[in-house]
Amino acid sequence: MASNPQALPPYQRIAAQVRERIERGELQPGDRIPSVRDIMRAEGVSNATATRVAAVLRADGYAASVPGVGTIVTLPKKLTAGADRLQMLRAGGTGFRPGERTEILGAELVPAPEHVGDALGVEQGAPAVRRQRRYLDDQGVVALSTSWLAGDLAEAAPELLVAEPLPKMTFGLIEERTGRRAVRRRDTVTIRRVPDEEAPLLEAEAGTLALVMTNHYWDQNGEVTEYAVDFLGVGRDLSADYDLE
Repeated sequence: MASNPQALPPYQRIAAQVRERIERGELQPGDRIPSVRDIMRAEGVSNATATRVAAVLRADGYAASVPGVGTIVTLPKKLTAGADRLQMLRAGGTGFRPGERTEILGAELVPAPEHVGDALGVEQGAPAVRRQRRYLDDQGVVALSTSWLAGDLAEAAPELLVAEPLPKMTFGLIEERTGRRAVRRRDTVTIRRVPDEEAPLLEAEAGTLALVMTNHYWDQNGEVTEYAVDFLGVGRDLSADYDLE
């Protein structure tokens, strides 16, 4: 059961409303957040409650205090993982957070390396689709993402081999062309050193420690549809929110 916003303490409820305005793009980075006086007048709360709203937003990375200006909107350096993008897409969005964009770096059919063959359940050296992209925002690189798919999917969806963005991403394209819907995933997070070849794309020094998330996606028949490896941008936070009721 989803939590009821009205059951939250007033300062948390108001902070959640401001966060929603930021994520919808109503409030942009650099804009001032509602003042203590504005919150008191609009919400009918005390000065102490209104003051706590800004503290919550600062703690979550959505606001920062600027001397001589006040408290302004910032965007937290959060990771948007592949699984997050799938949920955003299915919710009717684009799969991108406000201010994010993507660069498609390559799309090709290559022999599957051993670890890819193991993940996809195909023989090492079998044809596999490799799509690589960078996700960026105004703070730099969000993630360097490489998706691997079984080569036969390119027959049903030749767009997989075109180095251009996919309107419905790989998830939506595969479901549209084959009926195979991603219904289960497994996420694994490790720490690795940034390889030499990935360093320029991540705008990081080779050898820098970085979080790496691997995602396996299974369809309704229990077969793997996609295996993805994401190197997260250096300094990005990995976070998740869950309803506990």
